[in-house]
Amino acid sequence: MRVWAIVPMKPFPKAKSRLSGVLTTEQREALAERFFRHTLNILSQVKEITNILVISRDPQVLSLAREYHAVTVQESGAPELNAALMRAAQVAGLKGAEAILILPADLPLLTAHDVREILHLGRYNQTVVLAPDRQGDGTNAMLVVPPGLIPFAYGSQSFQRHQESAVQAGVTVKVYHSGSVALDIDTPQDLMLLERAEHVTNTAAAADTATATETTAEVEAVSGK
Repeated sequence: MRVWAIVPMKPFPKAKSRLSGVLTTEQREALAERFFRHTLNILSQVKEITNILVISRDPQVLSLAREYHAVTVQESGAPELNAALMRAAQVAGLKGAEAILILPADLPLLTAHDVREILHLGRYNQTVVLAPDRQGDGTNAMLVVPPGLIPFAYGSQSFQRHQESAVQAGVTVKVYHSGSVALDIDTPQDLMLLERAEHVTNTAAAADTATATETTAEVEAVSGK
């Protein structure tokens, strides 16, 4: 199955505006770029993804996307996420996409395993797979097989609205629950949760390294090295 991943991205200077109380403009831009690169890097690791398509009105964003060999679409007209996604989905469909995976660019804990699990859930035709945010309100990932199966309804309560649209269309609806997909970064509280998660990960990694070093030393001592 030819799966196209679609990543919409605001201009870096306009991204993460709700963090303006805790981060400078430069810090928000750097954070947005870091998250964007992370998303593209993860998608690049998943061989089941045929192509990545990035839609944005920012030439800098599109230029960066091409570093990851992504197809780029210049957004035009008034900024509106659902309209942009509709255009991106049409482009992907015309280029042979049999399924589309919509991912926002602010999921810093997203893993290749998450992407593969979502694709596995949606391996059959006439299926929509949804991954909610941590409040159960927004849609943090959506796989649609085939493209155009349901309309995009991003915004408040999009998770519920996407489910309702799929039910009305008479297609299979599956939900993927994952803490790493559920955390999108919009507010200072989200940023705090990310920092805690990264601290736990770094602490665990340091502990693993220390254990490996001690084990190596023990082995060398026993072997007389």
